[in-house]
Amino acid sequence: MTSARATYLHYVGRHRTQLLLGTLAVAAGSIAAVVPPRFIGQIVDGLNHGTTLDAIVRLALFALVFSAFEAVFRAAGRYFMMNTSRFIEYDMRNDLFAHLQRMHLGYFQHQRIGDLMARMTNDLSATRMMQGPGVMNIVSTSMTFTFTIISMLGVSAKLTLISIVLMPLVSLTFWFIGRRVHVKFERLQAQFSEMSTSAQENFSGIRVVKAFSQENAEIARFAAVNEEYVSRAINLRRMDGLIWPTMSFILGLSVLGTLYVGGQDAIEGRMTLGQLVQFVAYLNLLAWPMIALGWVSNLFQQGWASLQRLQEIWDAKPDIVDPAEPATHPIRGDVEFRNVGFAYGPATVLRDVSFTVPAGGSLAIVGHTGSGKSSLVNLIPRLFDATSGEILIDGVDVKRYPLATLRHAVGYVPQETFLFSVPLRENVGFGLETALTDTKLDWAGDVSQLNKDVEDFPARFDTMIGERGVTLSGGQKQRTAIARAVAKDPKILILDDAMSSVDTYTESEILRRLRGVMQERTSIVVAHRISTVKDADEILVLDDGRIAERGTHRELLERNGIYAQMYRRQLLEEELDVDTEREEHERRVRAAESAPTRFRTRMGGGGMGESS
Repeated sequence: MTSARATYLHYVGRHRTQLLLGTLAVAAGSIAAVVPPRFIGQIVDGLNHGTTLDAIVRLALFALVFSAFEAVFRAAGRYFMMNTSRFIEYDMRNDLFAHLQRMHLGYFQHQRIGDLMARMTNDLSATRMMQGPGVMNIVSTSMTFTFTIISMLGVSAKLTLISIVLMPLVSLTFWFIGRRVHVKFERLQAQFSEMSTSAQENFSGIRVVKAFSQENAEIARFAAVNEEYVSRAINLRRMDGLIWPTMSFILGLSVLGTLYVGGQDAIEGRMTLGQLVQFVAYLNLLAWPMIALGWVSNLFQQGWASLQRLQEIWDAKPDIVDPAEPATHPIRGDVEFRNVGFAYGPATVLRDVSFTVPAGGSLAIVGHTGSGKSSLVNLIPRLFDATSGEILIDGVDVKRYPLATLRHAVGYVPQETFLFSVPLRENVGFGLETALTDTKLDWAGDVSQLNKDVEDFPARFDTMIGERGVTLSGGQKQRTAIARAVAKDPKILILDDAMSSVDTYTESEILRRLRGVMQERTSIVVAHRISTVKDADEILVLDDGRIAERGTHRELLERNGIYAQMYRRQLLEEELDVDTEREEHERRVRAAESAPTRFRTRMGGGGMGESS
């Protein structure tokens, strides 16, 4: 497990040249800053001793030149340091996103998306502040403090000792307050993640919220989470605010002691008035470093807490990775399961599943809800790995194929359709290595029966759809997903209950067109409707994670088992639906006949034949 310190040094090391240039520029600015007080002291002494105006002007110009050098070098140091922090944030964000993309699907089932988003925004920002203003000010503070103390010693060792005697109080303050700032900031970031998760879940499920009229309840729930966030933020700022006045108080004590002792030395002639003014000017140079030290301490406490939260993401390793010695031959599409078992943690989902689908063949999988159908097809593209047994493609274990090669060969329509908030064309072409041509787009739209809907869209396939495809119906989403899968021209086509939201007529049209597509590739179809699977080469009936029955549609009906029961139940449901539609139609006809003549005429017809 990599430590947060090692991670931090890794990213800093990538930009060490800019960091070194920034450090040198800040050091040069700190050196230039301690020179003008010397000229100011000489000017004061010169005025007391009647120095010529030319000499005074010359000293003033020297002080002005070094002040300009200080401004230039500090600006350069700020430029390099801030650039470094931005580049480190850029690298971290890219690497975090790439790392999360490589994580297995099970990782996201145990993580809250709002929390991950909070870490990639708020925590990354806090880390950048630690690296940018934090590092810049700690370098500037340490350099200024060092050169100023050296300059002060050159004026009066006694006054310098008096000025720094209170410095242990600074360390004690940092130790006492800094630890509490670290803890409170971690709690604040955790609450920010909670608030982000609450908002993200609410917006994603806004249809459910509105359907159940829970707007006020959700507003109250979010307000409670937000109130806790504000409370923790105020507690943090209350502790954070102690450092600034403490630093100012310590600085005030130092100035007071210096003026008392130094004033007596100046009166008694042990030092000149110019030297006292010069020393006080050095004390003023120490004012910002002492105050900044508290601010920088908080930045490091907060940044380090955030870096440790980011480290938790980096420490998570994907369970599904590319093989060390990958298979290189192209995939044809033979699929074989050998005694495959699978479990989500302690819950066993599949038990001793074995079957073979030759390249170009078709397999259908049916079963009751929770029987393991989706889990089975998820194992083929390695969205999950089997816990026992083997899954072979073309006689080679799927774990030996590079993930990109394996998944490129699989066209997958998941049970839960997800569409991106981009034009429809880009959703259909998602996953293609080359640009989607109009010919292939039209073909995929025809197979999925999406073309007939697209004609009514304002910009056809260039129509922008809402987030998650919210502007499309459930059937349109599923047909878009089917078009996306077939446009990929895969060797293995997996349809996981891909037509559950499609009406029976459109389903039959899609199936008729898919038969030609399926003849050229291995097809595995998961469905609840018997009409979807009855033409498959072989049908598996899953029950409690096991293959309870297998065979063709006719063979399974003759066996009079689970499949036959499902078939008869669906026939009965279809008959009931037809009867219901007939009754509804007759009710409307009777209502029309009993309506007043004037009303029937206004509706567009005077007789039964015309109105119907």
